[in-house]
Amino acid sequence: MNASASTAKPRALVTGATGFVGSAVARRLLAEGFIVRVLARPGSDRRNLAGIEVEVAEGNLTDAASLERACADCDALFHVAADYRLWAPKPEELYQANVEGTRALMQAARKAGVKRIVYTSSVAVLGIPKDGTPGNEDTPVTVDDMIGHYKRSKFLAEEVVREMARDGLPVVIVNPSTPIGPRDLKPTPTGRVVRDAAAGKMPAYVDTGLNLAHVEDVAEGHWLAYQKGVIGQRYVLGGTDMSLREILAMIADIVGRKPPKVRLPHGVVLPIAYISETFARLTGIPPVATVEEVRMSKKLMFFSSEKARRELGYTQRPARQALEDAVHWYRDNGYLG
Repeated sequence: MNASASTAKPRALVTGATGFVGSAVARRLLAEGFIVRVLARPGSDRRNLAGIEVEVAEGNLTDAASLERACADCDALFHVAADYRLWAPKPEELYQANVEGTRALMQAARKAGVKRIVYTSSVAVLGIPKDGTPGNEDTPVTVDDMIGHYKRSKFLAEEVVREMARDGLPVVIVNPSTPIGPRDLKPTPTGRVVRDAAAGKMPAYVDTGLNLAHVEDVAEGHWLAYQKGVIGQRYVLGGTDMSLREILAMIADIVGRKPPKVRLPHGVVLPIAYISETFARLTGIPPVATVEEVRMSKKLMFFSSEKARRELGYTQRPARQALEDAVHWYRDNGYLG
């Protein structure tokens, strides 16, 4: 390919590309022929960028100047990055990154003339019907319904984006449910459940429910939103609604173990979470269980992707395939001991 043809390729900035969902989005865009630029903190873990050709713009969401440099000459922006912690010794850091960082990045994209933006929100900001039926993009919810600083910060960040969309910013919003699959390096809170269950380290469970989606389906949903999404609209990118008991049983079957049979009442787990957080504040070591996680687990996080299927052509693969791909990646990369 000659130089003139190469420069004709569109360029997309992907934030969070060193992470789980962001790396899948970056790979999806490379497959479509984009030049992919990634925003990465100096000294960040870049293993998820191994084997792919990307431009690296060093910076972070709290450095507005670095965001302006990263957005320069970009046709598209996929803002996937977020401070995803259900416990933080300094909660204000979540708001600085997720709310003010998003605001600064959207302003930088507007200044740079970026033509199309996909903002990665979360189903965590959506309402949950009290009758146990799946929530969707229109289920009523307010900021007062948000449990914990992570959910509140993401709710406020999405409000910033929606307001800027009303003011003419060309942004489409996607709300992934619970992605699982390869390259969950940290891993995410749900990834830790999958890893620990596969390693036989989850002898008990609580009654809760999640909507599991393969990370590569979520990445495909980002691409579909870029192509077909309506400016200012949001789209749930989900998969299969499952109880935690069903998830653990499926993982046990995949690895050839017996599933846990002990169900712990929320009232038993909550004091453990408080003790765990107190210990974490004293030592700086993240807690094994957080109060926020326990409080969130009282609700069934079930969601419908019907709007994304109808308007974007979004599809989802079976939950078992997503779990198998996650377990195999953890096994192949030494996470299971």
